[in-house]
Amino acid sequence: MLNSMTGYGKSSLSINSREYQVEIKTVNHKYVDINIKLPREISYLEDEIRKLILSKIKRGKVDIFISFSNFSKDGNDIRINTELAKMYIENLKKLAEEENISANIQVTEITKFPDVLTIKSNLDDNQIKIELLQVAEDAINQLLVMRQNEGNKISEYILSKIEQIEVKTEEIITLSTGLIEEYVVKLESRIKEILKTEELDKLRLMQEVVIYADKCSIEEETTRLKSHISQLRNLINQNGPTGKKMDFLIQEMNRETNTIGSKSNSIEITNRVVDIKTILEDVREQIQNVE
Repeated sequence: MLNSMTGYGKSSLSINSREYQVEIKTVNHKYVDINIKLPREISYLEDEIRKLILSKIKRGKVDIFISFSNFSKDGNDIRINTELAKMYIENLKKLAEEENISANIQVTEITKFPDVLTIKSNLDDNQIKIELLQVAEDAINQLLVMRQNEGNKISEYILSKIEQIEVKTEEIITLSTGLIEEYVVKLESRIKEILKTEELDKLRLMQEVVIYADKCSIEEETTRLKSHISQLRNLINQNGPTGKKMDFLIQEMNRETNTIGSKSNSIEITNRVVDIKTILEDVREQIQNVE
């Protein structure tokens, strides 16, 4: 069945004083476009996250937001850049003397200056990777469920519209069947009226009928239209990305419908052509959100 390109998933994990949260959302897009936002301390895992997404999502604009906090004493190394701190103090004292102001400098104030106090993580990178990918996969799976549920609704809608198109197509075929016979009667009547006689050139009449039949025949178009309908129904029941193929088929069905309309001299057929085009436009709008 079809998958929508719209979805949302969220997952979190708290383990050994480490907290992870992953939010992911997708919307429709011509191709797959991934935007990943994660803390700098785990930025080395961006490629792993991207690979995971690509293994599960083939089309759509993907935004994924990752947060990570480590509240554990283990794995954190607090370092003070003593030499840099002394340079700050020295320059601050010099400034105080020059400006004749108090030089009461607190240690806590010095630690707020850039690069004086740094906290570096010595955690096992592989363990962080395992934990983060676990949370990310859970969020992605939630998103996929939502995309599938939405896809099921789209499938039901499109199938109902396909049935309407089939009905309209069969009506067109039925209506077109009697057009040649109607044309023969009208043509014969007009010729008799012009000539004011019962004598007709039957050979010339048949030639005109053949020419007309060739010009207004829509058998090929209706046959192809029915074939496209069958292909569209098959695509809906397939697994995997089918949105682009379905969009192409809708374009082809529009082309065949336009040709039928241009060939027809029947208002009844023209009305049904308009109905089909309206339905196709509704279907096309839905297909824009199919993966």
